[in-house]
Amino acid sequence: MARRRKESKGKKINPTLFVFCEGETEEAYINLLKSLYRIPSIHIHPKIRGNNITKAYIENYKKDKPTHEKDLNFLVYDLDVPTMIDRLSKIDNCELLVSNPCIELWFLLHYKNQNANTNNAHCYRELENRNKSYKKGAIDQKLKLKLVSKKEDAVKRAKALTEFENPSSTLYKLIQILDNLKK
Repeated sequence: MARRRKESKGKKINPTLFVFCEGETEEAYINLLKSLYRIPSIHIHPKIRGNNITKAYIENYKKDKPTHEKDLNFLVYDLDVPTMIDRLSKIDNCELLVSNPCIELWFLLHYKNQNANTNNAHCYRELENRNKSYKKGAIDQKLKLKLVSKKEDAVKRAKALTEFENPSSTLYKLIQILDNLKK
């Protein structure tokens, strides 16, 4: 059973953000956000579960960690597998931070608007055209600078897209939550 965190009088308690990532690129991006926002209560569970994430897995992971009712769970996944959104939607109490077709679309939105239907190969190619050193699973200095400096542009572009459709990314929701926690 998870231990409960107590809220002391007069002191604001921030939620712990439990972030479950699909792969190394997602983990690298969440680690970047963690370093940028310097919010110690972000717990990243970078276990690469692929398509096997379940509610039971999340509960088991949190079982021996202190929790609070304000805590939030996030699933950072790509929607390049057709049944993935159905599977993720069945997991209660999780905010879906999904990109269709892949997280590289979210990165690409920092460079340009992408309204047309796309696929993984197109997103990688477009990203590599703008950042020759881009490698899946890593965020180099050039990409980091773009992800930081064009964050607001990417949020606006992502919000204009239809959630879960191709192309789309809901990673902007995490940015908004982190911005609110930082205030």
